[in-house]
Amino acid sequence: MRPAASPTVRRRRIARELRQLREREGMTLDVAARQLDMSKSNLSRIENAQIGIKPRDVRAALALYQVTGSDAEALIEIARGAQQRGWWQNYSDVLPEWFEFYVGLEAEAATLRSYEAESVPGLFQTEAYAREIFRRTAGEDGLERKVAARLRRQEVLSHEDPVQLSMVLNEAVLLRPVGGAAVMAEQLAHMSRIAQLPNVRIQVLPFAVGGHPAMSTPYVILNFAEAADASVVYLDNLTMGLALEEADHVLGYSLLHEELCRMALDPAASLTRIEQASRNFA
Repeated sequence: MRPAASPTVRRRRIARELRQLREREGMTLDVAARQLDMSKSNLSRIENAQIGIKPRDVRAALALYQVTGSDAEALIEIARGAQQRGWWQNYSDVLPEWFEFYVGLEAEAATLRSYEAESVPGLFQTEAYAREIFRRTAGEDGLERKVAARLRRQEVLSHEDPVQLSMVLNEAVLLRPVGGAAVMAEQLAHMSRIAQLPNVRIQVLPFAVGGHPAMSTPYVILNFAEAADASVVYLDNLTMGLALEEADHVLGYSLLHEELCRMALDPAASLTRIEQASRNFA
């Protein structure tokens, strides 16, 4: 079964609702914060989903914004959900806060569309490959906990209501020997099996296509089942992550993904290419 609704997604939704309600009432942050007996900076951080808000404070905000009855109770229930703990919070000792935010979104995404240029995506990694990636990029500190968290993330591919995933992989992902031949052979064989899942579409972008529009920008586009949860483009590197929520950004990356899918091998030819690469490491 799909796990309980992600508190990260609930926090993001309540933040957006409170901001829209305040703006509908024509209140500035200063005015609303004073009425709610909190600082302007705290209210701003709540409205940007940087921090959570307790249900009792949501109730006070809704009263201020003249929202009552069943509408208010529905939003308060969302706020209660945002107070719960996601499984990833048990790994806060090894997951940076900015990446915990991403994992919380990923846990409830209905669809993921992504491009990866250098390494096998985390959702596809074997334990051995993940361990080697962490050694190369972050050293030995907390290594096994990081690997365990990465493997736990992969449950989104296989529960009863799995995420629908469209992944474009640069051909370099198949050819770069991470951890040696045995690790790569196992990894590519594992990816071949994943490529045959009904909810997964993997396409390889071959070197032969030459230049392409995502040469400088791996990305993930997350869409959610609930219309109230706006789509997100997520970008990250070793030290920070960036969530883009503006509609223009989401549209731009969506068009980019469509173009990459057109340029890449189709899923059947991509599976053949992955299997060929696997044999090269056998």
